[in-house]
Amino acid sequence: MLKKSLLELPAVLLTILFTYASISKLLQYNTFRFQLDQSPFTSAYAGFIAWSVPGIELITTVLLLFPATRLKGYYLSYGLMFLFTVYIYAILHFSYFVPCSCGGILSRMNWEQHLVFNIIFTIIALAGIFTFPFRSRA
Repeated sequence: MLKKSLLELPAVLLTILFTYASISKLLQYNTFRFQLDQSPFTSAYAGFIAWSVPGIELITTVLLLFPATRLKGYYLSYGLMFLFTVYIYAILHFSYFVPCSCGGILSRMNWEQHLVFNIIFTIIALAGIFTFPFRSRA
């Protein structure tokens, strides 16, 4: 029973993260869009990103909820977290301007803390992929 619970943990953590993140972005859409407009890497696509990111996060959440689609959810989680991590790294190391941080709880983190947070959740997504039961991959 404990082993099964541990195997479910990555899905639970990622589901909580993406549900919270997507709803937070949608409820604070104007703030999220404004922050994207300020970023030197996303300003040209801010309108598209402001809707597509929370949408993809919600799709990821749904995929993680069901065992039949969970592996796809893990892969999508890994892809999103990897991209978000690369984005934060680029902001910290290559940007002439560091825009405001994310909304919600994550706004209390500075960019370096947010980078570490994202790396941890990228590893959690990888753990989900590698611990996913092999027989379910077929």
